[in-house]
Amino acid sequence: MENRRILLKLSGEALAGEAGFGVDQPALERICREAAKIQDAGMELAIVVGGGNYWRGRSSGDMDRTVADNIGMLATTMNSLAIQDCLRQAGYKAKVLSAIDMPKICELFRKEKALEHIANGYIVILAAGTGNPFFSTDSTAALRGAELEVDLVLKATLVDGCYDKDPHLYPDAKKHDRLTYEQMLADKLQVIDATAAALLADNQLDLRIFDITKEGNMLAAAKGEKVGTLVSPAKKL
Repeated sequence: MENRRILLKLSGEALAGEAGFGVDQPALERICREAAKIQDAGMELAIVVGGGNYWRGRSSGDMDRTVADNIGMLATTMNSLAIQDCLRQAGYKAKVLSAIDMPKICELFRKEKALEHIANGYIVILAAGTGNPFFSTDSTAALRGAELEVDLVLKATLVDGCYDKDPHLYPDAKKHDRLTYEQMLADKLQVIDATAAALLADNQLDLRIFDITKEGNMLAAAKGEKVGTLVSPAKKL
């Protein structure tokens, strides 16, 4: 079944490409090109991106967690602006909405404003996490997905789905084609954090985990094709 409104969760590391840090232009352009295909196919798109290509938590054990998370939220904003610019350069309408008020840089997120932009053909990029420390960008994706009433949340990864154990370390690892949030948490699969899983389950939202490195996977996942792993609330199965 093809979905109408999609929320795409990208990691900051995906933007770093082979450089491993910051924004690698070829990686950025490839990801934006793939994401734009979702809109080209007639669907609406919102994007949440992490900041791990710039910042991965505390710089030391002594660093205040709130300070560290605030830095991380700023890192997601830098990535969001890069995605916005790349999409605009390719001829698409894109708008960054931030959970933190930065009027000289981007708009402040409001559900009504985000939906208005989406209805007007914009790809909306949701920056600065939830605007609060102690929440991951996976939780941001779950929260914004519920607020914007999306049909599906996509999580881009570097593997082709969710496995029972790390496929990079265990050759006998088995991929799940489908599972529930309850199974995922019980088996400690660590695909998303518990807060994000609870938000998605409570709001009856499906999550499809797919391999971003394979061309065409993003659009296929958005269309509901059987790529990667589909995670659903138990009540929907």
